[in-house]
Amino acid sequence: MALQYNLAKVYEISENDIEFALQIVNLFLQEVPDELKSIKVGIDEKDYSRVYSAAHKIKPSLDLLGMDLAYDENLQIMAWSKSEGKKKEIKETYKSLKERVDLAVKEIKKDFKI
Repeated sequence: MALQYNLAKVYEISENDIEFALQIVNLFLQEVPDELKSIKVGIDEKDYSRVYSAAHKIKPSLDLLGMDLAYDENLQIMAWSKSEGKKKEIKETYKSLKERVDLAVKEIKKDFKI
């Protein structure tokens, strides 16, 4: 039973296509952790465009996987990058987002035996 993610939207748009769900999950596993690293580097270097670009790229994956809290945190990071806020303002939000994604990655790998 998935606690960190929810594939309801994936199954809804794919008419319960298991192969499609697996493709979405694999895409999430391949792209989101790398983009999170890019967000971290961007925050550390105050490279706002890098942060925005990486956060924007993972937005659809977080939405499709029903990761609502992570999605909201990602939106906060995008807004922060647009307003070019101070680093300390966003560090906790990033940390929470990363923890949520890490837990989802672990759970997905277990659930799909990847």
